[in-house]
Amino acid sequence: MPNLLEDVFKRSGVPTHTFVEPVEYRGLLVAVRTPGRAVIVEGPSGIGKTTCVVRVLDELGQKDAALKLSGRRPEDVELIGALPEMGDVGLVVVDDFHKLPADIKARLADYVKRLADEENPNSKVIIVGINRAGEALLKFASDLAGRVDTFRFESNPEERVTQLVERGESALGIRIGIKEHIVNESRGSFHIAQMLCYELCLLSGVTEEVGDQREVTTSAELLKQKVHEDLFRVFGGRARLFASGGKLRREGRAPYLYLLHWLGTEDQWALQLDEMVRKYPDHKGSVGQIVNNGFLAQHLEKNPELGELIHFDQDTHVLSVEDPKFVFFLKNLLWSKFAQQVGYRLIQFRGKYDFALSFAGSDRDVAQALFEELQRREVSVFYDFNEQHRILATYVEDYLAPIYGSEARYVVPLMGPAYPRRIWTKFESEQFKHRFGEGAVIPVWFTSSPVGLFDESSRVGGLLFDRNADLKTEVARIAEVLCERLREDRLQEKDERSA
Repeated sequence: MPNLLEDVFKRSGVPTHTFVEPVEYRGLLVAVRTPGRAVIVEGPSGIGKTTCVVRVLDELGQKDAALKLSGRRPEDVELIGALPEMGDVGLVVVDDFHKLPADIKARLADYVKRLADEENPNSKVIIVGINRAGEALLKFASDLAGRVDTFRFESNPEERVTQLVERGESALGIRIGIKEHIVNESRGSFHIAQMLCYELCLLSGVTEEVGDQREVTTSAELLKQKVHEDLFRVFGGRARLFASGGKLRREGRAPYLYLLHWLGTEDQWALQLDEMVRKYPDHKGSVGQIVNNGFLAQHLEKNPELGELIHFDQDTHVLSVEDPKFVFFLKNLLWSKFAQQVGYRLIQFRGKYDFALSFAGSDRDVAQALFEELQRREVSVFYDFNEQHRILATYVEDYLAPIYGSEARYVVPLMGPAYPRRIWTKFESEQFKHRFGEGAVIPVWFTSSPVGLFDESSRVGGLLFDRNADLKTEVARIAEVLCERLREDRLQEKDERSA
């Protein structure tokens, strides 16, 4: 019986004809057969972690004896949590470790440490997870270091991906004319290589072994376009849902869109978001706020269909792709067009902050409420309490001067009765007074302040705040007007760039 296409270039499950040992294979085999010590296998999806573990178990004759559990299955999660009380458990594989609740991770970490200390020959745990799975485990038991063997599966070398393609060619009796292109587009993922070869064969009418060394080829761009169109039908809606953050904020800095963009353009498939914010400091105020305030985790929890594609670990701040096909989709996305499909008019922004708040200490309650309301609208706001850790051990005047002088698109002074009498508000107003002429200052006058208290501000349009009205209502009204100004700015900039 001839070999079938779906059995040769497999899009799921353990490969047969096209299995290639990753670089880590032999080291993993030795670690698995070593009694007692736990094994951690980590790396991005589609690299071949689980496949490698299964093949190692098969070679050691333990494939059928091993208990295979997954953090994705609720019934398995309960069993994983019960492992420490089960006595000798034999060989247990815990896949999708990153999906486990924090309390189960902590119990598993303690259990793994105990097994290592006891050198138990009758119990062994293999943990499989996405990038930094080992780091997440150590977070719950820092003294585990040295007690576990960790194998980090990175992108496979091109020569090993080439071996996969060549084994498929041999099994089907064909020659792939764009083999080099497929290897390059796979970016080290065995899974993507299987997918591209499968689609190429379908385009060429090859569904089973032909045995005549027929050349199978097409335009590399045609193949990529065909695959991407198919993937867009699968992923397009969920990508737009993620990028909008649940509720589209046209005036905002599109933090969720930028997270997708980073996943699609960075070499890594898992991103440590604190590191990414340091790399792209202009997004500190927007991406940083949805990470640190739990908005990103809430967005993914509220939309479980996104969890099939993207995982976020709130403890380590690691964002990773769950489906390697989604990586291919993102890396071949036309981002300017996609941004417009989502509803964003512009995805490049002037200035480090959209707004910088200036206020007297007696009006901090208003500043805090306005800051939180603007944050919910995904705009970048400078508010001193939110920046205290960065101001520490610096010359405060040197730190604040450029923010009010140029780095904030708009300065919003909250002009209560105490505003002109405080040292810091005098200093801040000195930094931004020249910006009245630039249309970059939006004063908020308190109705309790004397008219003309700040002469320069009376020459520009501003907003009134009523101290006697409901704080939440007043702040929401002011935030809406400020954001409407941003929305108009975004549209004008888009028109200017299109001209």
